[in-house]
Amino acid sequence: MSDTVTFTRQRIRSNGVTIQCAVAGDGPPILLLHGYPQTHVMWHRVAPALARTHTVVCADLRGYGDSSKPPGGPQHVNYSKRTMAADMVGVMRALGHERFHAVGHDRGARVAHRMARDHGERVRSLTVLDISPTLKMYDSTSMAFARAYYHWFLFIQPEPVPEKMVAAVGLAGMFGRQGVILGSPSDLFAPHALQEYLRCFDARMIHASCEDYRASAGIDLEHDRADLDRKLAMPVLAIWGSRGVVGRLFDCAADWREVADDVTGLAVDSGHFVAEERPAEVAQAIRNLVEARG
Repeated sequence: MSDTVTFTRQRIRSNGVTIQCAVAGDGPPILLLHGYPQTHVMWHRVAPALARTHTVVCADLRGYGDSSKPPGGPQHVNYSKRTMAADMVGVMRALGHERFHAVGHDRGARVAHRMARDHGERVRSLTVLDISPTLKMYDSTSMAFARAYYHWFLFIQPEPVPEKMVAAVGLAGMFGRQGVILGSPSDLFAPHALQEYLRCFDARMIHASCEDYRASAGIDLEHDRADLDRKLAMPVLAIWGSRGVVGRLFDCAADWREVADDVTGLAVDSGHFVAEERPAEVAQAIRNLVEARG
């Protein structure tokens, strides 16, 4: 990911699947989880900076990148955030990290949120990029939100219609909407990162990612509702792009204070892809949190 920091690729068996990850650095561990429709490579502008002082693990979520893509199963349970979070706890344990800081963007932030719920004794701090909690976002659906995040409501439809539509549009079509709707410039992706996203965006990943969204609109909401009376105890850092949908339509910091006791909010001048648009600010904010909390 960098000329000065060398990341080693590892494939780790965890929770019945194989997870692809890149690891570098030394010191307190930080787990970085990517969003849709990307891979762990999205952290290429943030991870090297963190790896100078910390052990950094960048992982492909199940269903994405070079990680396993199992069938969805009943109620899409194999892509529930509970299952995906268990994958990552197993990865970190295999690497020798019983406790760690969790950071996620977009889909990865939803996995990290569930990880903090189910494995709070392992998650020292939680950083979420450009999301409000899933249950809050669905329960707050408005016409403006439905227009902006129409893909949420497309992807949860029964297969194969969403899969066929996404395959027909392709990754260029999915990214092409970002500047208009999600507030991100169309040329923000580094060529090598975009090439990696394109390589991985095949039929298997398209289907698996739809299963991820289907789980979020079903079984994940059941899990979230069961936790409504239990707030997260670890410190939470919520970062969002002021030009993105979350920044415009949600009160992100207030939303996270509904589910966590200790929340710091940070708006940055970006669209949805905060880590690739404002990497220095994101890296510094993460470092400030993890170093303050030990």
